[in-house]
Amino acid sequence: MTNKERLIVLIDEHGGIITTKKAENHGIHRQYLSQLVEDGFIERVSQGVYITPDVWEDQMMIHQLKKNLMIYSHETALYLHDLTDRDPIQYVVTVPHGYNPTKLKREGLKVHTIKKELFELGVCHKETVFGHQVKTYDMERSICDILRDRNNQDAAVINGAMKAYFSKKEKNLNILMKYAGLLRIENVLRLYLEVMT
Repeated sequence: MTNKERLIVLIDEHGGIITTKKAENHGIHRQYLSQLVEDGFIERVSQGVYITPDVWEDQMMIHQLKKNLMIYSHETALYLHDLTDRDPIQYVVTVPHGYNPTKLKREGLKVHTIKKELFELGVCHKETVFGHQVKTYDMERSICDILRDRNNQDAAVINGAMKAYFSKKEKNLNILMKYAGLLRIENVLRLYLEVMT
């Protein structure tokens, strides 16, 4: 099997999506990506990210493929967990302290930073509307994040997210309280809990 054929198989295995990094990790030189672009088999949608023409261009997934260290958070995470009915106008992500967010901001993302030891707290994967898996925070971490950032949040978004969270069967109040402790917002959370109950 030629490298070009191997690359086509790899693209098929990954649902019509390929990155330069993924190709190179499989020992396939990036020149074969260029050849497939010239052949019209794939198109370049961003630096290092390619899709076949039949794949919907999923911006959330494309951003994640380019910057796999970022995690969707805040209002975007609420949307992914169906805790808000507002479509994200601007995707919100979190990166660890020390990460240079300039490129992310240039691409239109709203960026939050957090201590490295808290960065992976509550990470999970959720499906985008196009059916691709992206890294985000779980419901409990997402609630804590918007409460931590409450001065920059729309009160209706916070209240709606809290109501939606409490109506979910899969909520976990023990984890919510644990995260609130680690993120130092227990008192804020208690105030909201008093109102909700």
